[in-house]
Amino acid sequence: MRNYKIITDSTCDLPSTVIRELDVHVIPMEYILDGVSHFQDLEDEGEKTASFYGRLREGKVSSTSMINTARFMGVFEPYLKAGQDILHISFSSALSGSYNASRMAAEELKELYPERKILVLDSIAASIGQGLLVYHAVLKKRQGLTLEELYVWLEENKKQICHWFTVEDLMHLKRGGRISALSANIGTALNIKPILSVNMEGKLVNLGKVMGRKKSLSELIIKMKTSIGTPENQVVIIGHGDSLKDAEFLSSKLKNELHVKEVIMTQIGPIIGSHTGPGMIGLTYMGERESQQPS
Repeated sequence: MRNYKIITDSTCDLPSTVIRELDVHVIPMEYILDGVSHFQDLEDEGEKTASFYGRLREGKVSSTSMINTARFMGVFEPYLKAGQDILHISFSSALSGSYNASRMAAEELKELYPERKILVLDSIAASIGQGLLVYHAVLKKRQGLTLEELYVWLEENKKQICHWFTVEDLMHLKRGGRISALSANIGTALNIKPILSVNMEGKLVNLGKVMGRKKSLSELIIKMKTSIGTPENQVVIIGHGDSLKDAEFLSSKLKNELHVKEVIMTQIGPIIGSHTGPGMIGLTYMGERESQQPS
């Protein structure tokens, strides 16, 4: 079997311990916090990420920048030179231009290395949903799937990646254009929390709202119960934006009520966190994604 490398970007939000164990190449993405440029890499965990969210709580603004074609080429080419093929699993094309940039890089490099294969997959997922797809991709590779077989499997199964999440501060969604200023102001005044997801097109969608943080966390569990299928066979990822206690609450619920196989907890990094803010919390698993469509 021809050797190939799985590559993704830092929006996958997997913990560094998991990334290293999976042996995946994660391309850092850029964010600009209070006018200073940074790259989210494997070390953006713990105190560094907590500091990032602390700055947001102080009113600092963070924006993000996509990976351009030149940077993708710089990452891909050394593997091609070393005789490896590439599978790149991209952040949803509906949320970022990075997918198109990676596809353009692949096309240019195919002309330089015609004997090599470069496959680029649009995950139609975000954050830990993208991370879960990467996680399953590595497991399938270890089971012996070829590059082409794995690409087909991912295309056939990526729509089973379910995402459910909520945020604490609506103003970050307002800044990103996800909700209107009026909705953000009213929601904040009434302590309304949105129940958000990523739909079959890879777009962020609001699928409900509840009053108060505790209800929003309980609603995530309710949504999950309707679509997870066989939880005892599932690896579930819980992601949080500097909200460890809430993540531990969800983890306990999943283990005690649904008896899931494994829970991976991770911090939501600065790239996604720039748009969701402190207190974002979500979970992802394989299930019936059709339930995540707007009614």
